[in-house]
Amino acid sequence: MIEPLSATTFLAVLGGTSLLAVAARRFRLPPELPTLESWALADRRFGTPTTWFLLGGTIYTAYTFAAVPGLVYGTGAIGFFALPYTVIVCPLAFVLLPRLWSEARRHGHITVADVVRGRYGSPALALVVAVTGVLATMPYIALQLVGIRAVLSAGGLYPRGVFGDLALVGVFAVLAVATYRHGLRAPAVISLMKGVAIFCAALAVSFLVLDRLGGPGPMFDGAERALSSGAVPAASLSLDPNLFAVYATLALGSALALLLYPHVLTATFAASSADTLRRASIALPAWTAVLAMFAMLGVAALAAGIHAPSGSAEAAVPLLVKELMPAALTGLVFGALAVGALVPAAVMSIAVATTFVRNIYVECFHPTATPKHQTRIAQLVSLSTKIGAVVFVFGLRDQDAINLQLLGGVWILQTFPAVAIGLFTRRLHHRALLVGWGAGMAAGTLMVVYSGFSSLVPVGLGGQGVQAYAAVVALALNLAVVVALTPLINRTCGTRPPPLDEPVRTPPEAGTVR
Repeated sequence: MIEPLSATTFLAVLGGTSLLAVAARRFRLPPELPTLESWALADRRFGTPTTWFLLGGTIYTAYTFAAVPGLVYGTGAIGFFALPYTVIVCPLAFVLLPRLWSEARRHGHITVADVVRGRYGSPALALVVAVTGVLATMPYIALQLVGIRAVLSAGGLYPRGVFGDLALVGVFAVLAVATYRHGLRAPAVISLMKGVAIFCAALAVSFLVLDRLGGPGPMFDGAERALSSGAVPAASLSLDPNLFAVYATLALGSALALLLYPHVLTATFAASSADTLRRASIALPAWTAVLAMFAMLGVAALAAGIHAPSGSAEAAVPLLVKELMPAALTGLVFGALAVGALVPAAVMSIAVATTFVRNIYVECFHPTATPKHQTRIAQLVSLSTKIGAVVFVFGLRDQDAINLQLLGGVWILQTFPAVAIGLFTRRLHHRALLVGWGAGMAAGTLMVVYSGFSSLVPVGLGGQGVQAYAAVVALALNLAVVVALTPLINRTCGTRPPPLDEPVRTPPEAGTVR
């Protein structure tokens, strides 16, 4: 049964967000049809506060805030890998993102595939980077809807049957229209609401939960008793030494992969300067602190004796909030999580559309497309991706979206050598990078599929068998192939790497917006 006050607060948060999305036109939107750069990157004018809200709102998705505490509740200490993972992201962002932004700004690039083509002069390498980005991001959009529907259902704020689905479609439709018209400006404005709502909800819930459970000590003691009693099988708040490799590779691999996603780089390229990105990266740990509060709620759910349905550990925290929180605060928390899904979903759809138009449509089908035509196609593709995500969510099992997103993390990490390492050296040959990418993609996909769509695979290390994150194992193979083939190709073809500070070739003029 839906509590009236909770529903009222929840709807107030969503209604305010919808009004903000409509107000995105205030962000200096030109009256005529904008260029692709203006639509997708907001003319690269976002300052430090907007960039910080947008990057944080894009990186820390609603599914993250629901899945991490659910993972802690269901698996114990291993679920905390998300905290070092997001800590590692911050220095990586400080080093990589300003350099990528400078490269893109200097040569008029809009997507990361543009950057790769400009540095290596290889249309094939740019194409596989673009296709990988699109394939890895599409299930991520659907996963936002899957996550929010699961959370709201557990919290009793999702009406049963067609009415709940129509409500979710309605909220998503407002976002789709705002994004279609205003591009990145719409999620940029919504990210302000997301930041305020998420931070306020996390602080309020954490203080109230600690107060109800008697503080951190009694809370962790209660969680340990729940685990020792077998409430959650095979889980512990102490990390088993056999899981050290799993913990380390999950944290490292996830951190390396995150900054390669097109939606994160779209938010990056919209910044006004490289220094803006450095300042925003320095402040990103504040979002990690909020994630830590949500992870702690997984421990609190154990201590409070919450019983989540089998196979639905992500429902533990919504059930905890519903049981311990006042009705108004419950609506605020669920409203914040719903808004948390809108920002990354919008940025993802823009990133997919821009990548498709710039690096697939123009390159393969319409090389003479005008900037106006590119923008119109990008708007239509952005709308289509949202419609496709809704159809996917309502037409297939939730587990299908989770499995595809798992594969997406393995796939996107295989672009690391071309995108990230290529910023610091030209010694890697583009043909070797292509072969390495293919080897990593094939090996990673096969490992995940044959392990029953598990992210962990057995690896022989030092004569001992350990488990590791499949994406990292595939990346190691990828790098080994690249390093082995590069000198062989250079000797065979008689080629030498060009200077690091000089692009090999810029994208064709028809696909460039200066």
